[in-house]
Amino acid sequence: MGTLVEEILGARLGRPVAAGETVVVPVDLVMSHDTSTPLAAEALARLGRPVAHPERAVVVFDHITPPATVAAAEQQQRARAFVAQQGIPRLLTDGISHQVLPEHGLVVPGDVVVGADSHTVTLGAFGAVATGMGSTDVAVAHATGETWLRVPDTVAVRLAGRLQPPVSAKDLVLEVVRRIGSDGARYQAVEYTGEGAAALSMGERMTLCNLAVEMGGKAGLFAPDQVTLDWLAGRTDRPPRLLAPRAPAYVREEVVRLDAVEPMVAMPPAVDSGRPVREVTGLPVDQVFIGTCTNGRLEDFAVAAALLRGRRVAVRTVAAPASREVYLAALRAGHVEALVEAGVLLESPGCGPCLGRHQGVLGPGERAVTTMSRNFRGRMGHPDSEICLVSPATAAATALRGRLTDPREVTG
Repeated sequence: MGTLVEEILGARLGRPVAAGETVVVPVDLVMSHDTSTPLAAEALARLGRPVAHPERAVVVFDHITPPATVAAAEQQQRARAFVAQQGIPRLLTDGISHQVLPEHGLVVPGDVVVGADSHTVTLGAFGAVATGMGSTDVAVAHATGETWLRVPDTVAVRLAGRLQPPVSAKDLVLEVVRRIGSDGARYQAVEYTGEGAAALSMGERMTLCNLAVEMGGKAGLFAPDQVTLDWLAGRTDRPPRLLAPRAPAYVREEVVRLDAVEPMVAMPPAVDSGRPVREVTGLPVDQVFIGTCTNGRLEDFAVAAALLRGRRVAVRTVAAPASREVYLAALRAGHVEALVEAGVLLESPGCGPCLGRHQGVLGPGERAVTTMSRNFRGRMGHPDSEICLVSPATAAATALRGRLTDPREVTG
């Protein structure tokens, strides 16, 4: 009996586990991407071991794709060589890893997933224990099919009520990070509970789990339910392990009334610096970016398109869908047409400007308003640039006026 993370790890080991215990647990999926795969391959070579379970491995090209430099192209060549050498059956090039893995049915409730990317925690939205690790630890998981973990304590975030549009899950998670702090959940699981959690879509749940790592979290989780199963229907034939917390002991509980959450902005250079947008409206902006593993999903594009349809952006605006599936759905729904006609630059599915490598790098002194996960100094380019983190609605409203804007001031 325990928290959700304790239940999942206990089920994989066939015995109860408790927070603080160190366990070696089987891994259902090991992921690396275009920039981390060569490092994992080098570490695996030093171990002198092959990938033990190629069928549980996946490589995703998402960070710098298509390659923007010769160095990036060479990295992808090395990654392709590793995939071929190890007989890994899946090399995905259709979007951001944390979006395309569940789209391909590679993550189901009850899984243990490790990835060479910190935002692997996003996949906890599907009732999995998913966590980011360094390339060496990922190489060990490749070599053994297992990983070691200290079973984390759990922070419960109990959600009450309903969000009031245009307030979204991004505003909610910025409020949660503000309350808990950038290291307030260090090596802990962040478990979302309550009737408000059950009412959220899979995309909203992914946004909330995505920023667990920005609180220092080892994992972010939702208990799987019918919403989860409906989203996965037709994507996989792997049976889910429908686990739920049982008489859990949490180290902390935070209650958030969803109807009281406002449009939020995290001011640079810290993700936990959130405040209501209304307190800082009017700041001039040089670039707006809509996308990433935090907010590059279909519902995010729908919100932005509704605000921008029939209008024109007043500032350089870039958008990148999280996956090809999202891109196609947005095309069919007319969202892409609305964005392009408004003057938005549409980029290929992937991480885009989020890591400051291509598709929208910032120059000295420039300020960006973005839907991404981090606003650290130099994240999007020049170290003297600034990043404000917001929801898709706030990003679109800001694009229309060229200055930081509360979306409640702009009707769709």
